[in-house]
Amino acid sequence: MKILITGCCGFIGFNISKYLLDKGFKIIGVDNLNDYYNVKIKKERLKEIRKYKNFKFNKLDISNNKQLKKIFVKNKINTVINLAAQAGVRYSIDNPRKYLLSNTVGFYNILENSRIKSIKNLIFASSSSVYGDKSKFPIKETDNLNPKNFYGLTKKNNEEMAETYSNLYKMNICGLRFFTVYGEWGRPDMFMLKYINSKKKFNLFNKGEHYRDFTYIKDVNLIFYKLLKKRLKGYNIFNVCSNNPIKITKIIEKINSYLDKKNMKINKLGLQRADVIKTHGDNKRIKKTLKFRDFTSIDDGILSLIDWYKSKI
Repeated sequence: MKILITGCCGFIGFNISKYLLDKGFKIIGVDNLNDYYNVKIKKERLKEIRKYKNFKFNKLDISNNKQLKKIFVKNKINTVINLAAQAGVRYSIDNPRKYLLSNTVGFYNILENSRIKSIKNLIFASSSSVYGDKSKFPIKETDNLNPKNFYGLTKKNNEEMAETYSNLYKMNICGLRFFTVYGEWGRPDMFMLKYINSKKKFNLFNKGEHYRDFTYIKDVNLIFYKLLKKRLKGYNIFNVCSNNPIKITKIIEKINSYLDKKNMKINKLGLQRADVIKTHGDNKRIKKTLKFRDFTSIDDGILSLIDWYKSKI
């Protein structure tokens, strides 16, 4: 099986690429190596997966259809995993155009090229951000979508486009609503690594009164692998979450138990307007469909992350 993975140098894209390469899959990787966060990290990830003979890399932006089309034409691709997107909830407040180009135009290009080349399976990244603020938990896939920020809006739009393509053109498409994925090789702009990397000062929005349904990256890897084996028909959407929301201040306590942060000054700030207060997803659908075991506990996941972090410093 030859798989096209877009966003292969991003946090999730890299981990999935490496996991599938270890399984013997042939991977065609695409990434634009943008500078939303330190490009050095993305290049380090790329260096890791370039060690594999069954990996081929192409630097391009999926919003450039002329370049993207060449990848589909030149390669006999069986499956597409689309993880390329402009990331970041807060960043979308001041830079909405970047999300429109990458997340909407780029995703349309993925759908259309997949249709033209009769790709058998397409899996794409959605987000828990499509739900917005909720008062009833856990959130189910059937709940109404009401994104609070432009990032979430583009992901909602992706889902609508994907479902329409699946219905019109009989394509097998699966969307995954990720809930706060964390772990090794993570994004430095996301909460856990941002706090771990901080030395003297850390800004804690909403005074730490946030709850997040953290999802460990190795569980995500296994879910992708099971989906590739399962080959679901039609259009499917899943929450990818642990079903175990944790208060942000509790995460800080857990990290502090492994790292010396006694000199850290925490600035407790107000609510950031793009943030939702709580995420807590129902994961019964994905567990039942894939016969998936229990998700990794937050304690085991954080310990693995800290061990990896210590090995890198």
